[in-house]
Amino acid sequence: MSETRYTENHEWAALDDDIITIGITDYAQSQLGDIVYVELPEVGRTLDQGEETAVVESVKAAGDVTSPVTGEVVEVNDVLNDEPELVNQDPENEGWFFKVKMMEPEQYADLQDKGSYSKLLESLS
Repeated sequence: MSETRYTENHEWAALDDDIITIGITDYAQSQLGDIVYVELPEVGRTLDQGEETAVVESVKAAGDVTSPVTGEVVEVNDVLNDEPELVNQDPENEGWFFKVKMMEPEQYADLQDKGSYSKLLESLS
């Protein structure tokens, strides 16, 4: 996988060829608290960049996960149906949400790199 990119909504996106794995950042899961439910998109669904794609619910709040790129959902992390706590335990690895086959690769390049995302987090603290 190549460098991970980030959105201002605290999603991460990791590129592998033309497939992007998407989840929420450690910061996002820490703000949500204990995650109790995840609703994933359907495989085959076409997404627009910024479209609300998945839902994550915790004991404190519910939130939407948006797609950082336009593309087609090619895989979802079904393990989260039975083990939503994986998002808390390992948000940027085993707790991934879905994978998208990109239709517009330049959208990935426009996402924040780790340095820019770190500056965003610093501004929030």
